[in-house]
Amino acid sequence: MSEATATERDLAHPGDVEAGTDGAGSDELTGAAEPPEPSEPTSRIAVLVERLRSVHPAAWTVALLVAAYTVYFTDLTLDIHHGLGTASYDSALYDQGVWLLSRFEEPFVTLMGRNLLGDHTSFILLVLVPLYWIAPGAWILFGSQALAIGAGAIPVYLVARSRLNSPWFGAMFAAVYLLHPAVSWTNMENFHPDAYLGVLVGFAIYGALEERWRVYAVFVALALLVKEDVSLVVVPLGAWVAWKRNPRYGVLTILASVAFMLVAMFVVMRSLIGVPTRNTWRIPFGGPAGLIETAVRNPTQIADHFRSEGRPWYLWQMLSPTAFLWVRRWDVAAISALVLFTNVLSTWWYQFHIQYHYSLIAVPALVIGTAVALGEAPESGRWNRRRSATAVGVCAVLAAYAWAPLPGAHHEHAYWAPDHPSAVAAREIITGIPDDASVAAHHAITPHLAYRSEIYEFPNPFRVRLYGTDIAMENTRLDTRADRVDLLVLQRVKSAETEVDFTRIRAAFVLERSNEFWEVWRRDPDVPLPPLELQGG
Repeated sequence: MSEATATERDLAHPGDVEAGTDGAGSDELTGAAEPPEPSEPTSRIAVLVERLRSVHPAAWTVALLVAAYTVYFTDLTLDIHHGLGTASYDSALYDQGVWLLSRFEEPFVTLMGRNLLGDHTSFILLVLVPLYWIAPGAWILFGSQALAIGAGAIPVYLVARSRLNSPWFGAMFAAVYLLHPAVSWTNMENFHPDAYLGVLVGFAIYGALEERWRVYAVFVALALLVKEDVSLVVVPLGAWVAWKRNPRYGVLTILASVAFMLVAMFVVMRSLIGVPTRNTWRIPFGGPAGLIETAVRNPTQIADHFRSEGRPWYLWQMLSPTAFLWVRRWDVAAISALVLFTNVLSTWWYQFHIQYHYSLIAVPALVIGTAVALGEAPESGRWNRRRSATAVGVCAVLAAYAWAPLPGAHHEHAYWAPDHPSAVAAREIITGIPDDASVAAHHAITPHLAYRSEIYEFPNPFRVRLYGTDIAMENTRLDTRADRVDLLVLQRVKSAETEVDFTRIRAAFVLERSNEFWEVWRRDPDVPLPPLELQGG
């Protein structure tokens, strides 16, 4: 019996196999009357009950872990959101973009000045559109994010159970995955479609290992729909498949993922925002040519770059939670090598810090590779399977305690509760703002006013900041859009920069209402906007 068949058999009740050969054919041949059968609904319920009874307690444990993780982080991130802990980047911009798609409008996100699908080819977000028809709200983004991240433990469980021939070892590795600091930190960084990659990449690796090619193909395709650069993990996965499993499928994976990336960047993104990518500046030494020249002429600079700004510490945090056991089967863990390399190569600080969403995509291969390595550990000897598993468990717990934002851990995430006076005052002040009003607001308010065609993070559009595809428009005014703004929602006590920006346009607005923390200003149609005059020019 193949491994895949054995895996399926583990979840089935033994009686189900016998029930599948019930002798119905013999009755037809002999003409004997068949005994009465239970009604269809009753029969289906009975089969379902039997199947549920046959599920191993370890599988129920994993289901409870995933459910608890999902509920905890959904509740926590919604509390942070309602306590004004989310912002335009990166919560409101996705909420506005998907809401526009649900209204069959072009998803031009006014919070960033780019088309949602041109900024990144996150076609996976289309799956959320029907939920916006039913009950639009922040729960969609944060709930789906928590569920997807938590569900990443399921393929880890399936692989570990199969490779270690033990459901309880499978459950242990599911917990190791959820304890990895890069996993839970992804929940805490507002919202990013990258959160879906944990489960999608995990199932793609599972399909490859178990040679379940339909599962593999479906989840590779879904992973590619998350973002244009997912090829950074899919290409190495295809290379592994070509080497270890099926050369034809592996080569097809590589070619398809590269082709998808090129179409996503040079057709979709270029047509929507004018450029194939906005991130070439993240390549050190002036871009690809400068990087190659530096590597040839002065390789010590490359080495210095990889040692700088805490990059070695980042790699330690990513790799140590698995006790480095993956070294025994480095080929599976190496599926994440290209992602980790590009993260530490990048000049973008967030990419090589474990608290940000760039790291989650690397975790499935690291944890699954560790499970595969443990499956090849000897049953006896100094570093036998049980001792190695204990080392992995201890390292996972210590890493979670030291670095993860989990209950009881050393790190305590500070945030305002939903009943914080400023949050309560914010909800009061925005009540009654018309759905069709064009609004420019404080960055903590925009996530609560995202369901409209025009919402800007002040000082946009009066003075451009973090808007458009590059910095060409910085410190200019979007005159047409600025003239359309109906309302401002700002703090009463403003930062020095905000005060300067507001003072420039103050004459064209009238205070409509205010409370202890917030103000709403309405545009006076009889007063033109004062011209934008910046100091020094």
